[in-house]
Amino acid sequence: MAPQDAIIRTLQAIKTNASAREQLEQERSTPEVVLPSMRGFMERAGLTVEDLDHLNIIHVTGTKGKGSTCAFTEKILRDYGCRTGLFTSPHLLQFRERIQLNGQPIGEELFAKYFWQIYGRLNETKDAHGGSMPTLFRFYTILAFHVFLQEKVDVAIIEVGIGGAYDCTNIIRRPWVCGIASLDIDHTQNLGDTIEKIAWHKGGIFKPEVPAFTVKQSENAMAVLRARAKEIRCPLWVCPELENYQTDCGPLHLGLAGQHQRSNASLALQLSHTWLQKRCLPDNGFPSTSVESTGVLQGTSFKPSSIMVKGLADTEWPGRNQTLKHGAVTYFLDGAHTMRSIQACVDWFRETAAQHERTASGPVVRVLLFNTTGERDSAAFLKLLVPCQFDFAVFCPIPESIASGGADPQNETEEDILNRCLDNERIWHLHNSLGVKADTLVFPCILSALQWITQGRDSVLADPAETVIPVKPSTMAKAAPLCDAAEIHILITGSLYLVGGVLKLFSPPSSK
Repeated sequence: MAPQDAIIRTLQAIKTNASAREQLEQERSTPEVVLPSMRGFMERAGLTVEDLDHLNIIHVTGTKGKGSTCAFTEKILRDYGCRTGLFTSPHLLQFRERIQLNGQPIGEELFAKYFWQIYGRLNETKDAHGGSMPTLFRFYTILAFHVFLQEKVDVAIIEVGIGGAYDCTNIIRRPWVCGIASLDIDHTQNLGDTIEKIAWHKGGIFKPEVPAFTVKQSENAMAVLRARAKEIRCPLWVCPELENYQTDCGPLHLGLAGQHQRSNASLALQLSHTWLQKRCLPDNGFPSTSVESTGVLQGTSFKPSSIMVKGLADTEWPGRNQTLKHGAVTYFLDGAHTMRSIQACVDWFRETAAQHERTASGPVVRVLLFNTTGERDSAAFLKLLVPCQFDFAVFCPIPESIASGGADPQNETEEDILNRCLDNERIWHLHNSLGVKADTLVFPCILSALQWITQGRDSVLADPAETVIPVKPSTMAKAAPLCDAAEIHILITGSLYLVGGVLKLFSPPSSK
C-alpha cells in the first residue's frame, strides 16, 4: 500500500471510530466537555497547552470570511519575512491543505512523518483511556499544533472550526491577537438559531488582556460581543472601513474578488499590524484607538506599509469568488453556504459575469451548479439565486470522500444525498413558477454534470481517462442552447465541498 493510501485509510478509520461518534453526540448536549477532552488528547500526543504559547498565535473566528481573513493575514506576515503556519478548514483538493507552511500545503513526506508520530502516540494510549480516540477535526488540530511547534514557525494563524467557545482550537490560552469576521446564521445545531447565540459562541475566543478585532456586525451581534469582551476583560475594537486607510497608491487592491472581501482585508490589516507591533515593540501596549460616544472602541486606520499593500493584492484563496476560463467555458466558483455569503456571491457573479458577457462574440448561456450540505436552507439560498437569470439549474451529489473530514461531519446515506438534489430541483421550479423557467437537471456526479454542461468544449473534462456517463436522449435534446452558445458561464456555489469537487477535476493527478 502506498504511504498516502495508508494515511487516507487511517484518516477514514479515525472519522468512523465509534468513540469519536459518541463524543460528538455527547458534546451536542454538553459542549463544555470539549476543551478538557482536547487537553487530554493533546497530552496523550505529547503536547501541552503551555507549548502553544510559543506559537505567537492569531486566532480567527466568524461565520463567513474567516478563511479569507486568515489568507490575507498569512500573506502579509509571510511577506514581512515571517515563517508562517496556517491551519484552516475544510480542504478543497487534499487534506494537506489544512496545514500550511509559508503559504504552501505541508509536503507529503513531512506530513507523513508528523502524522504517524501523532497517530502512533494516540493509538498506543487508547486502551488505557477506554479506547477513546479524537474526532477527525480534533486530530487535525493536534497535528497542526505539533507541525507548527516542530517546524518552529514565527506565527501560527489558526482558523476556528465551528463557533469559538467550545471549538477545540480554543484550547489556546494566550494568542497574540484575535479576530472575528462577519457573523451569520449557520451550524444552528451546534451554535443556536439566533445571531445572539452565535455571537456568544464566537466571542468565546476572547482572552483576558489579549487585543481582539471584529468587522462591523449587526446591532444585536455587536451587543453580545461587547458583553463577552467585558465579561472576559478583553479589549475589543471594531475595524474601520477599508477606504479609511491612507495610501500613496490610491485605493487598496485586493487579490480576492467581491465587495465583501473589503471587511476581511481591513480585519487582516488590524490583526497583522497588531501582531507586528507586539513582535517588534513588545512593551508598546495595544493599538491606538478612539472611543465613540456609544462606548465602542473604534480601531484607528493607519497607513499600510508597502509590504501590506502588496500582501493584500497578491493574496490567493481558491474556491472563493474564483474565476477560471477554459476556452469558451468560464467557471465562477464560490463556496458560499450562508444567506449573507450567497447574497454576496450573487452580487459578485452578476457583476463579473456581465463584464465577461460584454466581450463575448455571441450569445452566452448561464448555468447554475448547486448543492448544499448539513442543515442549510437550500430553499432560501436558491431564492436568492433566481435573479441571476440562469438558463439551466443543475444539481448533483457531492461525493462522501470530498465532504468528509470537516469540523461539521456529514452522515448522509446515498439516498439522502440524491433526495437532496431532487428536492433542490423541485424548489427551483417553485421559485421560478411565476418567472422565466430555467431547465433543470439532476446528474449522479459532478463529472457527468459538467461534461453535459460543457458539451465537449472544455478539453480538461474531455480527458479519455475520465469516464463519460451515458445521458438519456431527452437530456441530450435539452443541450442545443449550450452547443449554439458563444460562451458558457457556470456558477458553482452552495458548498465549499462542491467547489472542491469541481477543482479536483481540474487539478493534476498528483493533487487528486
